[in-house]
Amino acid sequence: MLYSIFSGLVEIATIAITLGPHLIFPDLDFRAIFRKSHFDPATDIPSLEGKVILVTGGNVGLGKQTIANLAAHSPARIYLAARTASKAASAIASLQRAYPSAAIEHLPLDLTSFASIASAASAFKVREQRLDILINNAGIMMTPYSLTKEGYEIQFGTNHVGHALLTKLLLPVLLHTAAQLGADVRIVNVSSLGMLAAPKGGIVFDQAALEKQYTWRRYGQSKLANILFSRELAQRYPQITSVSVHPGVIITDLYDAFVSSAVMKVGLWFYKQIGRVLPGHFKDTRGGALTQTWAATVEKERIENGEFYRPVGVMTKGSKYGQDMGLAKRLWEWTDEQLGKHGY
Repeated sequence: MLYSIFSGLVEIATIAITLGPHLIFPDLDFRAIFRKSHFDPATDIPSLEGKVILVTGGNVGLGKQTIANLAAHSPARIYLAARTASKAASAIASLQRAYPSAAIEHLPLDLTSFASIASAASAFKVREQRLDILINNAGIMMTPYSLTKEGYEIQFGTNHVGHALLTKLLLPVLLHTAAQLGADVRIVNVSSLGMLAAPKGGIVFDQAALEKQYTWRRYGQSKLANILFSRELAQRYPQITSVSVHPGVIITDLYDAFVSSAVMKVGLWFYKQIGRVLPGHFKDTRGGALTQTWAATVEKERIENGEFYRPVGVMTKGSKYGQDMGLAKRLWEWTDEQLGKHGY
């Protein structure tokens, strides 16, 4: 009982550290939190005619709202990648009621399974010759320690490794599209301010050792990996614009489903209150989806390849680990080695 209370208090402290980074992380560009930028999807998104888009986790929350933002601007097709067929069908029906002319299709995808990811990529490549926008939006948080089907810590495996494999398998289509005249190909990786909670050193590559890390540390590592992956993508494939984004603090009941202890509920209450008062942090999914929508559609001249953006479209330094290109290279090589061990 005492250990449980102590663990909960430690996690509350982690949340406080994450949201008070100017005190704990002097390298964070804290002023960026207070910069404001305006973006209206209805008027600021250009025509997406002819473009093919894929959004992971598109059946709920930020993913579904992002698809709604994009569907209004006549893309050729949007693929809603999600695990559960019934939830995907419900989301598509809802979206098509709002946008009757939108072509939205379900792409079955379970990011905890390499076989499912490979199947999704293969199915996509059978149907399409191009991919203009890939939004790696799906993610999990505050999940008890467990492993993916291939043995990776569940948050790191889902949020980073799974998306890394999907991106790798879709790169031939992305590069083919980027080579076409007038193309503007984007990869948007949805990260989080939670990356500030990453463990010492940034990334713990030993998956067994991750069991000793607190839940928020494991989550922070996975979100840091999204930033580092984007930076290395930009280095290796400059013809594709790859960025990471922090959507803001989303004030919904999403977090409550993952919290069982009263101590952690207090911590989450604190987290939500901070989100309500900080400028640039939003109160609902409509606002939370703005930054990734902006990153996917803003004029190419207004976005810098490999960078990390806060709401809405404000480039920021992030943490020292998030700027460490040596760590980005090491993560890339480790990830590639791991995927190679499984034949990818």
